[in-house]
Amino acid sequence: MKIVEMVMPPMGESIMECTVLHLLAKAGDKVFVDDSILEVATDKVDTEVPCPFSGVLTEWLVAENEVVPIGSPVAKIEVENDVDESDLQPADKPAASAAAEPETEATAAILEKDYEEALSRKPEPALEFAKNSPENNSFYSPLVLSIAREEHITENELATILGTGIENRVTKNDIFSFLDNRKQKVNVAVPAATSLNGSNEIIEMDRMRKMISQRMIESRRISAHVTSFIETDMTPVVQWREHTKAEYRKKTGDSITFTPILIEAVVKAIKDYPMINISVDGDKIIKKKEINIGMAVALPDGNLIVPVIHRADQYDLPGLARKVNDLAKRARENKLKADDLAGGTYTVSNIGAFANLMGTPIIVQPQVAIMAFGAIKKKPAVIETPQGDLLGIRSLMFISHSYDHRVVDGSLGGLFLKRVNDYLENFDTHRSIM
Repeated sequence: MKIVEMVMPPMGESIMECTVLHLLAKAGDKVFVDDSILEVATDKVDTEVPCPFSGVLTEWLVAENEVVPIGSPVAKIEVENDVDESDLQPADKPAASAAAEPETEATAAILEKDYEEALSRKPEPALEFAKNSPENNSFYSPLVLSIAREEHITENELATILGTGIENRVTKNDIFSFLDNRKQKVNVAVPAATSLNGSNEIIEMDRMRKMISQRMIESRRISAHVTSFIETDMTPVVQWREHTKAEYRKKTGDSITFTPILIEAVVKAIKDYPMINISVDGDKIIKKKEINIGMAVALPDGNLIVPVIHRADQYDLPGLARKVNDLAKRARENKLKADDLAGGTYTVSNIGAFANLMGTPIIVQPQVAIMAFGAIKKKPAVIETPQGDLLGIRSLMFISHSYDHRVVDGSLGGLFLKRVNDYLENFDTHRSIM
């Protein structure tokens, strides 16, 4: 028998620590590979951590509510001697930090700002009571408590917030919604306090908007943004989808949207131009082997989140459709896990869903490019045929490609955009979706 240490695994880009919510096993328990043995919270999601090997859990090295750095030891497990040495991290050696790719050490993905400093502070007595009191059936994660302290939310106010997380736990989105509603009530009740001269209204940014602002500024500061545009004839895609969507819904109970078709074209173009699938670390360029496509999803509260389709090149179109629908559904239900948000190498945004014709999206750091697909509109267009040019009605769409001019020249950025265009315009209308 041998004692090995289990370390806290990576939890996604920009996440350097997490908070232990629950220990799901006790010292002396038998554990197996992939058993969930503790639940943790990050600033993005609450998630369960699986055990990397089988054995007997001999000792916990962390406690509930403790802030734990990624890569640090969390438990000691007694395993059989014949376990593969490469899978273990012996307890008599310092636990190696989880190897983060260079991009995980760069600026974080958009939308959220780390609460690492807030999480490291000891809860104030009133909220400590709210969390631990036996009379109170609610559990508040340290992240929620830290936000409550900073926003001066009282214990009684916290108890009124309806939770949408696991076991109806209050999540950070719930507390943000509460803050928004509270500010709206204040604005209505005291209109004089929101006016400069009787005609202009002062609206203070909520916390989420401040986070988004910070991420956008950071990305613009880091990357030299350039945007190219192309107008794509989507008629073959539109016709194929019209003939396919009823059959797809009948067989799967779900819808086939344009998003997986667009992602498929992007993946094919990345294979042709792999130098668009990179990140920058100082003066080094990191060329990615995996093609992990982030897709921007609008949440019910108006904010955005970017779940990732990992190894998107290994899916056929039906597989991409299932993955897109699954990630979008879980994003809107606040059921994404940390891994769902990590490791993106290229991002797409379907702004056409909001009837926008075109846009100039901001790059998700540490990636170097992002593509936005506009609304598909029927327009008169010149159709070239062997017999001559004709005027017809076509379904046209603008595509914009924003890229980091530090490492992506106009030729590469433009050629990549043109290749995506070509894959869409030459879409095989005889292919099967099943």
